Amino acid sequence: MLTDLDFKLEKRSLSLSGHKTSVSMERLFWLTLEKMAHEQATSMQALIESVDSTRQTNLSSALRVTILSSFLDSNKNEQP
Repeated sequence: MLTDLDFKLEKRSLSLSGHKTSVSMERLFWLTLEKMAHEQATSMQALIESVDSTRQTNLSSALRVTILSSFLDSNKNEQP
């Protein structure tokens, strides 16, 4: 069940290719990204760098689309 905290915007600072930047996303997206990194046995930094290296839009949008795409892919294999 979603709570007000899930919708809270969180801004995180990070370094990508030697450049400092910040990304703002809702808390629920950050939690999901952390879970994805854990499931892939990688760090959040490495996961974000991977998305950054192939993105065609701003980083926060690219991360949200990556998260949603991963969710949709994982649900394709479930039987109704």
